[in-house]
Amino acid sequence: MKTILALSLGMLLSMPVFADVNQENENTTSTASEFAPKENYEEGFLTHYLNEAIAKGMDKADEPQQSEGVEYGRKVTDYVSAPKFGGYVMGGYYYSSKEGAHSGEGFKQKNARFYVSGTILKDFGYLVQVQFTNDKFHMKDYYIEWRKYKEFQVKAGQFIRVFGYECPYNPFEFYDHSYAQISQKLCGQADRVSEDKGGGRDQGIQIQGDLFSIGQDGHRLLHYQVMLSNGQTINSADMNSQKDISGCIAIQPVAGLRFAFWGWTGNFTGSNGVTVGRNRYMVSAFYDKNDWTVRAEYAHSTGGKLEDVGDNKAQGWYATVGIPCTKWLKCYLKYDAYQDHATKDDQRTVWSIAPHIALHKNLYFLPSFGYVNEKTPGGTTNYCEIFAEMAFRF
Repeated sequence: MKTILALSLGMLLSMPVFADVNQENENTTSTASEFAPKENYEEGFLTHYLNEAIAKGMDKADEPQQSEGVEYGRKVTDYVSAPKFGGYVMGGYYYSSKEGAHSGEGFKQKNARFYVSGTILKDFGYLVQVQFTNDKFHMKDYYIEWRKYKEFQVKAGQFIRVFGYECPYNPFEFYDHSYAQISQKLCGQADRVSEDKGGGRDQGIQIQGDLFSIGQDGHRLLHYQVMLSNGQTINSADMNSQKDISGCIAIQPVAGLRFAFWGWTGNFTGSNGVTVGRNRYMVSAFYDKNDWTVRAEYAHSTGGKLEDVGDNKAQGWYATVGIPCTKWLKCYLKYDAYQDHATKDDQRTVWSIAPHIALHKNLYFLPSFGYVNEKTPGGTTNYCEIFAEMAFRF
């Protein structure tokens, strides 16, 4: 133990006290953490021209004027980056052979999102993202984050909860078609406690950082992340006097290979006034290098549901591998299991394959096939799910 502490102290003393993110990339609008999925809120076919026009307009406004000069507040390029707009649409055809499912949902719009991101005073990044789903509209993300140093960053607003590797992936960048069942049920995407679907988001504040630069490539060894939130999902005020706390500790022994432990404690209060607890943990392994992706996670939960307030347990696990085939094709294989009462008697298992066909960075197709084994008190059901999605940035 003394040796480990000495080595850790030695690495800390040998590194710069803080590494300025802007020295590495002055135009960064991502979180800059090596341990999180990159926030690729890119422009699309049409928004490219909008962003280009705005940037040129800001440059022109910043030029010295020959007559009256530029009034205060117009000269913005020294203080803010040109905002970058973007958006995408996802949809497709969804089929299920499950009895009583009426062959699935048929043709369906999955989502349509529009976002704007940028920086203020170089050190503050912001994102605002809204979503349309058929006739429904809601705010998805809004936050501002101080990013000057990799070792210590602060984010406040509405964003993805600190729990799990898979949940933070932007749907456009998530090529595995369907998030694992534990991401949906235990990470807050469509939580088992019966909170509204929030995509794993909540309102609150978090701190995070990447510590100890090691190896010839200078990758970071340790990551920490802590979030204080309402516990009520997106676009919702706190319904009780308590806050949720979630956090993560991760290590990266070699670049691209990460192991993490996550914890989450808190509660949720429904519109009926019923409050249920949530105490959860997750362990994760993740590898992403040379276009290969391997990810595995296990999550366990203790706490009731709005319709069943007594304490009960749930658990699940999955493993997925992304195999690069060509420049435009990468295939994802996944094994996904979930037990809503932590018993084999109600286990739902999905084996799936999803080829990601990228014709352009702004256009791809994602056919996928899943075989489902579902156990219930009434017996075991086996059925197939077939999805054919398309996605494009506009």
